[in-house]
Amino acid sequence: MDFPDRPLLDALAAYAYAAAHRPGTPCRCAGELVGVLADRDDGTVVRHGRLVAKAHAPGIDPEAHRARIALAGHPDVREVFLPPLAISTPGELDGRPVSLWPYGSPVDPADPDAAPWEEAARLLARLHRTPPPEGAAARLPGMRAPAKAALAVDRMRRTAPDHPAAETVLAAWRSIPDGLAPDGPRLLCHGDFHLGQLVRDGESMKPVKSSDPARSEEGPTPPSAPWRLIDLDDAGLGDPAWDLARPAAWFAAGILPPEIWSRFLGAYQEAGGPAVGADPWAQLDVPARALTVQTAALAVAKSTAEGRPLDEVEAVMIDTCARIAGRRTDSAATAST
Repeated sequence: MDFPDRPLLDALAAYAYAAAHRPGTPCRCAGELVGVLADRDDGTVVRHGRLVAKAHAPGIDPEAHRARIALAGHPDVREVFLPPLAISTPGELDGRPVSLWPYGSPVDPADPDAAPWEEAARLLARLHRTPPPEGAAARLPGMRAPAKAALAVDRMRRTAPDHPAAETVLAAWRSIPDGLAPDGPRLLCHGDFHLGQLVRDGESMKPVKSSDPARSEEGPTPPSAPWRLIDLDDAGLGDPAWDLARPAAWFAAGILPPEIWSRFLGAYQEAGGPAVGADPWAQLDVPARALTVQTAALAVAKSTAEGRPLDEVEAVMIDTCARIAGRRTDSAATAST
């Protein structure tokens, strides 16, 4: 497999290779089982056989990172998170922490009707109901969802202040109360939930047969394997309504069909999820508006950097920001008369 000519990717590929094979063992992994899965500023991931190696974001807090990795491997959440590999040891490449995980099959973007909305909702409900565990995971920081919304707005202000949609996004942002993480629930949260954070856990379906974790001769992850959450870089303690905020924002924007939103929310409530009460929007309104602004701000920043117009979905989020700003402005005007 030829990786792009970048030192970090080369080093991460070598790290994954060394973890996947015993010293002196030749690699017999099929070509499609080796490659780059993601290469972004906030995380670079490569696959080698049945494991993946991830270089996390630079500048990440080491103790917070260790607490999140410990949470992923804690038995209390074994049926929620895909756990890190037991062979994983703390590593670092180019100043970025590195971790090792079993490969899991992701949601198929080409088959939206098969998206596991109910399964995702039940996983979130189970996570939110689980008391924060003891040990290293007990040192969890606050989950990062509220901070990421503010960071997205700051990024847009810095990189695209003159974009025609920037003022619309800022108007919607001004409608959101200051202090997005007030005193409130301190429950276990994922912090960045969307369907891309789900994979099937094939490791739970069969016993380990070899000391070589790549084991590329075995077949793909069974379709009956359970779904698990991945990517804990934003996980921590906080208000669990933020884990429902992105689907809620998509529903409010008209991107997520009402029947799918109803299935997702209903499954969460039936599973005893504590994020919402009898009126879900009493808890979801502010986080959903914040996620709308975050998505729109990132769309403006990225489209500006790439020198392209907004795509259809990005334009919908800008329009939703306009509705948020208009509705809040009208309400304020009514209250003042």
